Amino acid sequence: MRRRMCGLGGERWLRGWRPLTMAGCLLVIVLTGCGLVGGATTFQADNITVTSPVFTGGVIPARYTCHGAGQSPALHWSGAPTSAKSLAVVVDDSDAPITPYIYWIVYNIDPTTTDIQRGKLPPGARQAENSAGHAAYAPPCPRNQDHSYRFTVYALDSPLSLPNGTSMKSAWLAIARAATARGRLQVIAKP
Repeated sequence: MRRRMCGLGGERWLRGWRPLTMAGCLLVIVLTGCGLVGGATTFQADNITVTSPVFTGGVIPARYTCHGAGQSPALHWSGAPTSAKSLAVVVDDSDAPITPYIYWIVYNIDPTTTDIQRGKLPPGARQAENSAGHAAYAPPCPRNQDHSYRFTVYALDSPLSLPNGTSMKSAWLAIARAATARGRLQVIAKP
């Protein structure tokens, strides 16, 4: 026996929500499967090494947070596959109440590039909106306790056909589709 749900047309109303529910589930699977939202990865290799000369003892100095100048830190990486056609960097806070909270997305980095200089973008690189809605580095801003931040470099099998300032969701999906390898540096920031 079928029931009407709150007088909204029952079965017809539910059928309308199925595509949205399936699309949402697919988005979660794609993002978690590629390691953009933590979890297991489907990469053939996780061999990119990510370092930074400014993180001492695994701690982000205040000058790279909202408690200082809020500049983007210098990052270095090595071991990207030679087949990579471009690179992307995603900075997120895995301890945020809304997970993940994205501070920075940089994409279309030339695959021969091995670093990002403090406060700068590599030539030709583009930025997507962060969780605050700005296409820029948003400095981490822990308030009451230490937070863990991830600086992830992705090797992509193609450049992304997205304009500078694209939405976070568009960049995420494009990175998830094109990612073949990654490396991650996890550090903390103190309040």
